[in-house]
Formats: sequence, structure tokens, C-alpha cells
Amino acid sequence: MKISVIGGGLAGCEAACYLAHRGYDVTVTEMRGVKSTPCHKTDRLAELVCSNSLKAVGEDTASGMLKAEIDRLGGTLLALARKAAVPAGGALAVDREKFSLLVEEELQRLGVKVVREEAESLPKEGITIVACGPMVSDKMAECLAQKCGAGLHFYDAVAPIVSAASVDMNSAFFAARYDKGEADYLNCPMNREEYSAFREALLGAEKAVLHDFEKGDVFEGCMPIEVLAARGEDAMRYGPLRPVGLRLADGSRPYAVLQLRKENLAGDAYNLVGFQTNLKFSEQKRVFSLIPALREAEFLRYGIMHRNTYLNAPACLNADFSLKSDPNVFIVGQLSGVEGYVESMASGLIGAINAARRAKGEEPFIAPPTTICGALSRHLTAAASNFQPMNANFGILPPLEGGKIKDKKMRKRAYTLRGMHDLEEACAAAGL
Repeated sequence: MKISVIGGGLAGCEAACYLAHRGYDVTVTEMRGVKSTPCHKTDRLAELVCSNSLKAVGEDTASGMLKAEIDRLGGTLLALARKAAVPAGGALAVDREKFSLLVEEELQRLGVKVVREEAESLPKEGITIVACGPMVSDKMAECLAQKCGAGLHFYDAVAPIVSAASVDMNSAFFAARYDKGEADYLNCPMNREEYSAFREALLGAEKAVLHDFEKGDVFEGCMPIEVLAARGEDAMRYGPLRPVGLRLADGSRPYAVLQLRKENLAGDAYNLVGFQTNLKFSEQKRVFSLIPALREAEFLRYGIMHRNTYLNAPACLNADFSLKSDPNVFIVGQLSGVEGYVESMASGLIGAINAARRAKGEEPFIAPPTTICGALSRHLTAAASNFQPMNANFGILPPLEGGKIKDKKMRKRAYTLRGMHDLEEACAAAGL
């Protein structure tokens, strides 16, 4: 049976791989190569637009728990990401180009047909998975609006990338927080005076002008650094510039620290962690160069801000990611209201599982509420007056039975053990 996938991002590629592995005739329609977006740099499938990090891998983290769930459910992209990994301490970060290449090779190996054209409408027959991402084209957005109501939107921001060779190593040092794992991050410390001068310049810097249609709310999970700086003297020091767990050569703790993470396997480019921004390019160069280690930095990519579109999921989606108005259409990825790379993979995987089950006339598979993927699907379908996209986090899980565990790490691990136990039982019952 043929199943159509619209969109070749993380969610669409995850869905296509799952279905092709199980013998379905899958076609992925991707407009990039014919028409680009404000943020994509290539026409590659599964291109990572913002950070190159897929977040933490530990069992005591929500992102680590979600990765374990994806592995159990038969996901493909995480295994490819691990093959393209670059050092990132306790996180899984990838070389963007290698990761995209591995995904494309896997789709080709599985016989997935990729059509390069802009999808302007939904197929009239068969089952369709819509995974065209938060930068959905105007024509597809109009089509979806007619089918399930007008979309909502928030504003996302991308961090700059600098040349590794241009970082002043006399003002930087390699280390991981609390010496956990390898010293995978390049740390750029500031003393109090340097931090104050940087913040003052940041607050006075000129921002890029947004078009009228791009003015709106900023998503809390991807806050531009200049917006965070305006929230208080120490807001950045409790956020991306927090110095905790790091020590200078003399054993003292720096006042503030910007961390740089490898952007590729060659290690010749670094991402400014947590420095999403909407400053003008010239202002990014001027202001960020006030950080001592970046005084001569060569910017390979400047940060930008862009509109992300998502649906009012509680009004139009079922818990299996199908449309209430058309159960043969599944909406996955950030367009559905999940936020984040791994969350998009998970939604694409759940959508594909349920597309396959619908094709066979089986009941939908809804992951238990004690799992991250199950809790996310319930967030999407719970009535809310102000629906917002959701990342993986332990706060969306039901409380642990038997009272609260005081030790934070043990409590988080208990969430993971409970969730994986319940997922195993649910998969066994569903024949997955």
C-alpha cells in the first residue's frame, strides 16, 4: 500500500524509514531543491536548522528517556545520528552534513521515492503524513487552515557559528561542567566587568527589522539572548552563561561563561550555545566580539530569527496524530505542536506507526501517559485556551506512585524505569 509523506525533515524522514522498513510504498515530497525557506541552507533531507545538538542522552534526563522510547519503538534516525556524532559531553550532537547524508542514503537503500516539488494540497486518496515543518509553505498552510482551522505561530531564533581557528585560545579553555565526560566544550569566560560591558552593549544593539507578518511572541524554549539579557542583570548568568561546574586555571570560578560546541567532525567550526539572536549581522559581530575569546572571531553563520508555524492541536488532532476532520491524514513534527528535534522524530515515528495500523484496520497505538511520547501526545490533545508547543520534560509525566523521591537523579531515573516498563507492556499488547 502507498503512503505519502509531505516534508523531508526529521519527522518526515523518521516516518518514511519506519514505513519502508515494513514494506510500504513510500513517497516523500520535499520542496527544498525547488523552493527554499528563510532558514534552510541546503536542499538536504533531515537538515538541522538551529542547533546541531539532539540534547542529553542520560537516563536521568527527559531527552534521554525519549531517545530510549524511540529506540524501543523502532526508530531509525537516532542510530544514524550516533554514527554522525561529534563530541558534546553528555549530549548527542552531530555533524549536520554527515547526518543528512546518512539519512538520504538510508532512504535510498529502503527504496523510498523522493519527489522534489512544492506540495500545494493533500492527496485525495490513501493515507498521508504531513511533516512539512514549522516553515510550511504558504500554499500548504492555506490548505491545512481550510482543513483544520487557522495555524498559530511563534518566533524562533538561530545561534551563530564561528571558525574554530579564530577563537583566542589564550582566553578560552576546554572543559565539561563538573568534569563530567570528556572536555568537549570550549569555554569562553568573562569577569564581572567584561560581562557588564557585554550586557550593556547587547541591550543597546540594533535588532533586525521584522516584517509585519513576522511580529509576535518569542518561544520561551529558544529565547534570543538579547531578550534574556533584558530580563535582569543576572538572567544570562542563570541561563546559557551560567558559570557553575567550571573552574579557571587558578581554581576560581569565572563570573560568566559562554560555551562553544563543535559544529562538525572536523572541529573547525563552533556553535555559540544558547546565543540565538535577532540582532543585525553587523551588531552580532560588534557585540559578541566583546567576549574576550571572540575578539577576533570569524563568523561562518550569523544568527537569524524566523517564524515557526504550528496548529492548534487540541482543536484538530487526535492522540494518534491523525486529524479529527480526516483520520487518513496525520500531522507530525513541529507543525503538530511538539518542539525540538528528538520530539519531532518521536511524533513522526508515532504517526507512522498509526498510519500503518490504520492501513491494516487496527486500533491506534497510544503510548502510556507515563512515557514522554505518550505525555506529549496527550499535551497536544488536551483542551487549552493558550496552546503552546512542548519539549520533552518530566513535568508532563504523572507523579510517581509511593511518594516523592528526594534524590533528584534517582527520581528522574525512576520516571524512566517506570515509563520504559509501561511502554514495553503497551508494545507487547499492540504487537509492536
